[in-house]
Amino acid sequence: MGRLARYWCHLRETFWFLPGAIVAGATLLAFAAIEADARFVASGALEAWPRMFGAGPSASRSLLTAIAGSMITVAGTVFSITLVALSLASSQYSSRVLRNFMRDRTNQSVLGTFLGIFAYCLVVLRSIYGTGEDAFVPSVAVLLGLLLGFGGIGVLVFFIHHIARSIQASQILDAVRGETCAVADRLFPENAGVCSIRDSSSTGMQWHDVLRASAPGYVQFIDYPRLRANAREHNVRFYVHPRIGQYVLEDDLLLSVSELSAPKFVAADDCLAIGAQRSLEQDVGFGIRQVVDVALKALSPGINDTTTAVMCIDTLTAILARLASRELRYEGCAQEDVPWVDARHPLYEDLLDEAFDQIRYAARYNVAILERLCWALCALRTKTGVPERLRALRVHGERLQETVQRHVEESHEFNRLVRSTDAILQELRSSG
Repeated sequence: MGRLARYWCHLRETFWFLPGAIVAGATLLAFAAIEADARFVASGALEAWPRMFGAGPSASRSLLTAIAGSMITVAGTVFSITLVALSLASSQYSSRVLRNFMRDRTNQSVLGTFLGIFAYCLVVLRSIYGTGEDAFVPSVAVLLGLLLGFGGIGVLVFFIHHIARSIQASQILDAVRGETCAVADRLFPENAGVCSIRDSSSTGMQWHDVLRASAPGYVQFIDYPRLRANAREHNVRFYVHPRIGQYVLEDDLLLSVSELSAPKFVAADDCLAIGAQRSLEQDVGFGIRQVVDVALKALSPGINDTTTAVMCIDTLTAILARLASRELRYEGCAQEDVPWVDARHPLYEDLLDEAFDQIRYAARYNVAILERLCWALCALRTKTGVPERLRALRVHGERLQETVQRHVEESHEFNRLVRSTDAILQELRSSG
């Protein structure tokens, strides 16, 4: 993903770009309709439809004024409803899910639709002038404005339905799951073999500092293909120190090179992007983090929503199942089996830890959550044959069993959970 593609991803997450584009399009549509109207009037084509195109200047002004006033009022209402939804999602689920509302194309399109109709009516109003026979009324543009007003009513009804669905936990979690799995499919298209490939070893090499962080922040993006091309051009090898999603401090080392005698490296700082928050562009762990935050909020004493926490575990299991069969290595680090860039690729064990450790501790007294964690480990066992990943699942099974033995007091629930964890551990030991 190049710089322009990254800029486009950031641009589409803003709440002003798409509405602004719709307003610009509506303004152009108004000018086009007025110009077309002038040509139709000159040719006499509208005289055959007096009931449809025969409105006078006063009636046309009143109609467009009413539509413009109602649209800007509804636009304010839509903006208020969106802010309420953002506040509710932040307090009920997690502030990390707000980016999904901000980049929701439907919310942006609805706001842009009402603002666009408002702008359209203003432009057409400006073109109406004169009285009597000398008056000019763009009848086609006025009729189109009326149709747009009716369309705005339908858009308002649809928006209320959409916002009511979008603040439901199931919709939020499904959106995060879909986006995270799409990123996983793009970044890690290859299936994993029977052995997990570890990061390439850089021991014995002498590294020299090339790039340090100019400001603190999260590593959002690393352009591995560009680094590889740069390394091949100068016949050197790069070592990328931070992982994607890692927080770095000012002056932390980001990039090293094997040879300092090479010519000046071309725009090495453009190959790494650091921002104030994590991004899903290359960071599948951030998708997992969002779901975990929702689960922890649901398990907090103030909310205590076990059902939402169970749904979070289901979502995490779906994401980890997609990753379990993939080779978790960023493309572009090597070419023809020659490693030009040493990178810290994501580890399935770390993703498992991020997904389940905090939830297991927060729900150590919640039998329903512990039972669902048993199911998750059992489901993930069937999705991978890599020994390292099976061992990681076994470790989590042992941690889960220890949690059950320490914190579950009711004998019936205790015996059932112990039997479940024993069965899972036996299967994992036989598989790994």
